[in-house]
Amino acid sequence: MEVYKARSHLTLNFALLASLSLCFLSSSSLAWPELQIVTAERRGCIDLEDINCLFLIIFLIKCWTFQVQNDGASPASDVFLAFPPQQVKHLSLIQAAEVAGKKRKKSVHQLDVKSSDQVNGPNGAKLYSISLRNPLSTGGSVSLEVSYVLTQLLEPFPVEISQSEPQLVLYRDSASILSPYVIKQQTTVIRIPTTKVESFTRVEPSTHMRSELKYGPYEDKPSYSYTPIVVHFQNNNPFAVVEELVREIEISHWGNLQFTEHYTLVHNGAKHKGGFSRVEYQSRPSISGVSSFKHLVAKLPPRVHSVYYRDNIGNISTSHLRTSYSKSELEIEPRYPLLGGWKATFVIGYGLPLQDVLFESSDGKRYLNFSFGCPIAETVVNKITNKVVLPEGSKNPHVVVPFSVERSAETKYTYLDIVGRPVVVLEKENVVPEHNSLFQVYYDFHPMFMLAEPLMLTSVFFFLFVAALAYLHMDISIRK
Repeated sequence: MEVYKARSHLTLNFALLASLSLCFLSSSSLAWPELQIVTAERRGCIDLEDINCLFLIIFLIKCWTFQVQNDGASPASDVFLAFPPQQVKHLSLIQAAEVAGKKRKKSVHQLDVKSSDQVNGPNGAKLYSISLRNPLSTGGSVSLEVSYVLTQLLEPFPVEISQSEPQLVLYRDSASILSPYVIKQQTTVIRIPTTKVESFTRVEPSTHMRSELKYGPYEDKPSYSYTPIVVHFQNNNPFAVVEELVREIEISHWGNLQFTEHYTLVHNGAKHKGGFSRVEYQSRPSISGVSSFKHLVAKLPPRVHSVYYRDNIGNISTSHLRTSYSKSELEIEPRYPLLGGWKATFVIGYGLPLQDVLFESSDGKRYLNFSFGCPIAETVVNKITNKVVLPEGSKNPHVVVPFSVERSAETKYTYLDIVGRPVVVLEKENVVPEHNSLFQVYYDFHPMFMLAEPLMLTSVFFFLFVAALAYLHMDISIRK
């Protein structure tokens, strides 16, 4: 009965996607006929060996190589990409490059990609524009490579499993490439991390060999062609998601930076149903709770010190710190293994020498240079908040981030503060390992402010000493 329901659900989903594809095909008023794609090859990889990570929650990375030709009467300076609405909300990062030559003589030039101001495509298709280095003249062609990351795209199906059941997931996509241009020839290749495929949508010509699905080649596809497909396969890799990461970086010009990171971690795969047996989990690790996870690795900067790892109960001793000249790795274990739907909250803290991440620019400004993303690189972060606490007396903070973030300012008061410490707050949603780029926070700071706290302490002790001396020499006795 459960198998029949699953197949009926898949049939219904395919019918809905098929009706959506008819809508895409019927509306092509937003095409650009002056450009056409001569050849296109799209490769989507859900392969642990290729992405070199332990936890699979990202469809990483989809690469699209294509050649654009200008058949119009005027030069073209932009090339547009289209994404279906069901993928737009999962789109975390998109990059494009212009490619010239082959193999050893191949040259790659990065291009700017931004959300297009043009009217979106039919049925909510989102458009992005690629700015070419040089306008594409009439009759000319250019080869482009586009890579993009889609997070949390895999859907557990069934949504609940017991401790001894394998985890099955659904992946939805299109056999044909959604594009505002006519595509003369195209191929789509999907690699999955297993050979255990329950079912997949067949769109001829299509082939399935072990862990690879190939759709195409297709000839002369019109603009906004959309052919929905569904792949149902076994995936026992845990879906580790950091729902929220709040990192506080406190700068002290006395020689140390203190990092405090608060994590809310969840296993976002198929939810666990029924009871949990610790004996079965430990005696049959290859079968019982095969999609769970019980350890994580945080990649920290070299020369870290004063590292601690705790949760709401207290310190957690099941952690191992490995340091070297170039990196530090902190292997941590939550108090209990995480099965589907289970959560864990914990805190990681550590210190760094000031000279490793704080520098001075040529114009006299101080600036922090640190990585923006999550140190647990095998996870997706729904929301990350970086709070940079500057020393008291800092002025004119300025932030340089290689991607768009939400910025705000706060004030924090700690011990011996008078006017408070300025705090630069940087927030971003849907963060992936590719966001582990360096960002800088510039600010003005006069060295005289470093004397404020010592002078305050000296003044307090001086007045206490004077008061004590006066008290000892005062005669407050009552005389006749």
